[in-house]
Amino acid sequence: MNRKRKRRKWSMIWLALIILITSGFAFRKPLSLWAYDHLLAKRVEQSLEQVYKPLDIDRPSLDLSEEPPFSLLLLGIDQRDQEVGRSDSMIYSVIRPKDHQVLLLSIPRDSYTEIIGKGKEDKIAHAYAFGGAEMSVNTVEHLLEQPVHHYASINFKGFRDVVDALGGVALPITEDIENKQWNHDKFFIPANKPLYTGLEALNYVRYREDTDQNRMERNQIFLQAITARALQWKQLSKIPTLLNIAGSNFQTDIPPSNMVDLGKLIFMRDEVPEFHSYALTGDGKMMDGIWYYMLDESTVEEAHQMIEDWLDPQMDIDTLLLPFKNKD
Repeated sequence: MNRKRKRRKWSMIWLALIILITSGFAFRKPLSLWAYDHLLAKRVEQSLEQVYKPLDIDRPSLDLSEEPPFSLLLLGIDQRDQEVGRSDSMIYSVIRPKDHQVLLLSIPRDSYTEIIGKGKEDKIAHAYAFGGAEMSVNTVEHLLEQPVHHYASINFKGFRDVVDALGGVALPITEDIENKQWNHDKFFIPANKPLYTGLEALNYVRYREDTDQNRMERNQIFLQAITARALQWKQLSKIPTLLNIAGSNFQTDIPPSNMVDLGKLIFMRDEVPEFHSYALTGDGKMMDGIWYYMLDESTVEEAHQMIEDWLDPQMDIDTLLLPFKNKD
């Protein structure tokens, strides 16, 4: 059962990134940018105050004057009521505003690693349960040997409402999708609809009767589709609604003013940023009756080198190490 739960809530991760990159800037044309700055920016920044949760540890703040590459740890939290919860999904991302590129590195929730601040080895998902976002940040930094500049976390609750608030999302579903195995949630998604509801989009990204690679590709397709949907002109007035839906379901240590500036930086161009996905891999192992995911050190080292490339502002976009580039 634990094996089947691996990556079962990727959708929360994508929603966190959607909120980050769409809340700051929805108008891309000069006149629209003026309208945003004068009519909506203050309202958006006020809405963002409710999701701003800085860590107790000192973190570098964003300096956007030079448009530097920076890392962002995205956490999808399995949380009920007032409990702390645990990170059911975890993605280390690197954003390069100048190049309009985003790297998404998935870390399996059951990965066996040292939990920094707890003094033990355990599943990486437990870091959040033990010490919240701060312990997750420290643990990921130790695992990848690369800095985490900021974090963003979201729980599962608001996903459907966000998609529905945007009026649905266009997805390239050309064949019916049905989850029908006896031990899976049952659902059916019809093909060729112009727009899909929040529930249908949620089922699309959670469809489990397929390979991990295809599931990762569906999540990337969804992220690009919902980002494009949110950036349509008629959706501008709904940004505060999106943030209100997020509410207590979303947290980040990026200050509101910086988040607004970040959104502007990313979407000064007309196209959606280009996303590149990579996942740490390994093998399952039972220890003391508990199933763990033992990471392949070669994929951890490859991830380390990739992140180092992406965080280097001097690295040209044409020479960046890309996921699976050397495997084609």
